[in-house]
Amino acid sequence: MTSIRRLSLLPAAALLAASCATARPDPALAPSGPVGAEELLDDITWLAADARQGRATGEPGLDSAAAFVARRYASLGIAPMSGAGLDGYMQPFTAHAIMARGQPAAELPTQNVVAMIPGSDPALANQYIVLGAHLDHLGRSPSNALDPDSLNAIRNGADDNASGTVAVLELARRLKADPPRRSVILTHFSGEEFGLLGSQYFVENSPVPLASVQAMINFDMVGRLKNDRLIVYGVGTAAELPALLDSVNAGSGLVLSKVPDGIGPSDHASFHTKDVPVLHFFTDIHDDYHRATDDAWRINAEGMLRVVDLAEEMTRALANRPGKLAVTRTVATTRTGSSRSSGVYLGSIPDMGAADIAGMKLSGVRAGSPADKGGLRAGDVIIEFGGKAVKDIYEYTDALNSFKPGDVVQVLVVRDGQRLTLTVTLGSRDG
Repeated sequence: MTSIRRLSLLPAAALLAASCATARPDPALAPSGPVGAEELLDDITWLAADARQGRATGEPGLDSAAAFVARRYASLGIAPMSGAGLDGYMQPFTAHAIMARGQPAAELPTQNVVAMIPGSDPALANQYIVLGAHLDHLGRSPSNALDPDSLNAIRNGADDNASGTVAVLELARRLKADPPRRSVILTHFSGEEFGLLGSQYFVENSPVPLASVQAMINFDMVGRLKNDRLIVYGVGTAAELPALLDSVNAGSGLVLSKVPDGIGPSDHASFHTKDVPVLHFFTDIHDDYHRATDDAWRINAEGMLRVVDLAEEMTRALANRPGKLAVTRTVATTRTGSSRSSGVYLGSIPDMGAADIAGMKLSGVRAGSPADKGGLRAGDVIIEFGGKAVKDIYEYTDALNSFKPGDVVQVLVVRDGQRLTLTVTLGSRDG
């Protein structure tokens, strides 16, 4: 996935979570009592520990994380799905990964994790809601990292995407205790960081007909809630979704930024290209995205619990409604990004929930970056970059990649209703 980070839980809280986690003989066992923010942080802390080595696809750390998820489902009494290509909770496949920064392509043996909660209504139990999150992250490789100067530092991916993984685990616990009318498939994908490989494999080898899937809800980076603001992608992928989402959000205190598109750089896109309505919950980009600083102590676990609460209500609304959703395709209006990269670096942090604004709005800039030195600020809306008009993040990415490190460019922004031209010297993403 693509705010200024919220340090809402201090290191002492992470120490407390670690001590709580050791109280269970096996950290993967479900907590015996009520689950709150501390328990969510326990699981994130385990998944994002250095011992997992950043959960890179094809590496032992990701296999360990997949086994953790499977043991959690077993301890909750949630059975694996049956079907061709499934081996217990695992859906093995080979990730054909195109490695970045000049590295060769690789074939990486890996697996998705899949389980199911049967629906309570015999008339609807053969229809499904899919809850999904990717389990992998970057590992030690600087490939695709935004801190390549850190070389082989462990990039633990606490928010990206231990947070989404744990959100699905907690939703599974709640739904198992009180199953909805439709069945719920629980999926944890590998290979997302190489281009949605696990979710693409799943939809091409689904254990159920995709026509029987009512909706897919994706959780990718849900651990940094700030200012009560939650971004939800895919609200335009079925006619009924906006009203349903508003209804379940009433009284939550969350401010939703609703984005219609169902295609984007996370696993929900694999489902929507197969005509499945989707929602993607996301608490936005932050300074630690794809960096070695994305650690568990930075997670806003109380905020994440609020996201899970809303997601449970939305899941039940979708699973219990009598009729199927009327899918709407949004593919033609969206791109997932530029097809090329020049290695150029600005240091802007896009506001991913500002899709209704003409231009690219910034939620922040990275300290010491070319953007910071050039005078760009949070709240600025870039409308022109180097003489090229910018209407959205995709045109911004294309404009940025048309330059090279060291180029001096003018950036036209709207700030507090006024147009302002700034001059920046572009840096290199390779350090």
